[in-house]
Parts: sequence; C-alpha cells; structure tokens
Amino acid sequence: MKLSQTAAVITGGASGLGEATARHFAANGAQVTLLDRDVDRGQAVAAEIGGHFAETDVTSEDSVAAAIALASEKMGKINACVNCAGIALGIKTVGRDGAHPLDAYQRTIDINLVGTFNVARLAAVEIAKCEAEADGGRGVIINTASIAAFDGQKGQAAYAASKGGVVGMCLPMARDLASSGVRVMTIAPGIFMTPMLAGLPEEVQQQLAADVPNPARLGDPAEYGRLAGFIVEMGYLNGEVIRLDGALRMR
Repeated sequence: MKLSQTAAVITGGASGLGEATARHFAANGAQVTLLDRDVDRGQAVAAEIGGHFAETDVTSEDSVAAAIALASEKMGKINACVNCAGIALGIKTVGRDGAHPLDAYQRTIDINLVGTFNVARLAAVEIAKCEAEADGGRGVIINTASIAAFDGQKGQAAYAASKGGVVGMCLPMARDLASSGVRVMTIAPGIFMTPMLAGLPEEVQQQLAADVPNPARLGDPAEYGRLAGFIVEMGYLNGEVIRLDGALRMR
C-alpha cells in the first residue's frame, strides 16, 4: 500500500508525534483525519495539511465511533490508523505524599492503553471493508508504545504499565485481524522532542540527549512519522514492535 493511496486516522494528531505523522502522510499524498481533544490546534493543523479534524476523547466509545464515522465519510475509506494519543505522569509507587493516587494510575491506563484499543478496534472494522490488494492486505494499524514498556524508570509505574499493555496486545491483535487483511504494528519511541520535552530547560534537554548512545540527541518527531510511513508501505511487517531510540536503554 502506498502512502498516496492511504486514508489515515491519527490520534493525538494535533501535536507531537501525531502531528508529525499527519504532516508526513499528507506531504506524500495521503488523506488524513486528525483525532484529538485540542480543537483549536487540531483544526489549524488539519487546515494546513488539507486534512480533516474530529474532536475525540479516545476513552469514549461514542466519541471514537463518531470520529471514525466522520473520517470514513470525509475520506471515503479508512485503511490506516496511527494511535499517538497519550499522557505521561511521573509519580512513584510510594512518595513523600503517600501511595500513588489510584485515579492517576487509572487515567493513564484508560488513555494510553484502553484508548489505543478503543480506536484500533473500531478502525479495524472500517479497514476490513477496504478492497484487498494482491497479497490480501487491506490496511494497517500502528500503535505507539514506549521504551518505558521495557525499561521503565522510577516514577513510571503507571506509564510503563500502560505502554507494556500496548506492546502485549500487538501480536494477538495482529493474529485476530489476519483473516481480515489488517496488519498491526507498534512503535516504541525513546526520548523525542515533543511539546512536553520542549518546555524543559536547555540543560535538561542536553542531559537527556547525552544518554542516547548514537546519535546522541533527542528524537525528531518527523522520524517517527517517516517510520510510520515506511510501515504503511512495507506490507510484510506485521505483529512486531520496533524500538526507535538510538540504542537508548534507560536505567
């Protein structure tokens, strides 16, 4: 499947990895619908790239169903889904103020894991309706995990658990959807220059970059977008997690 033939829904598309992916896809001829809670930014990005926008709460079945329906109507089909929506909290299991707040843990799981599955399952229904290519493929779902799924640091119990779940469901989901011609892949990014990191002091950014073996810098969201585009076009990639981290192993 070529990017020029792709009609993609991208969660978290108003900023960071999602925005970079949307821009890369659109620049290569894809139709794109951004799903995000940030209406102003989402509409602005969609207008810039000639795409569409749907205000979406990924944890809500009704909200996602409405967004998928709108995307399908606007683009005529959906044959790719990239899940980038997520949050990251830094809270220790037991800290100075006591035990990790349960509601914060639950919210992280709900957005990062349940939200990813919610969008993926509903997008898969639409992708399965597409005309099959010569090899039987109809489209692809790309989920976003994190290297924290493998080597989470202090304060990342909730985040690492949520991303570990995204990693864990990749293969069974790929197997579930194989008969429908829908591939499932997962990208596990390292430390990327997202809006969250961009707000940190320069010395902190440099320290984080210095931990990356090669190249010793933070990841560029455009690199995530290019990898997502490669996965769309490389039809034999399925059921696998790709680390995109410059060989970083967090301690």
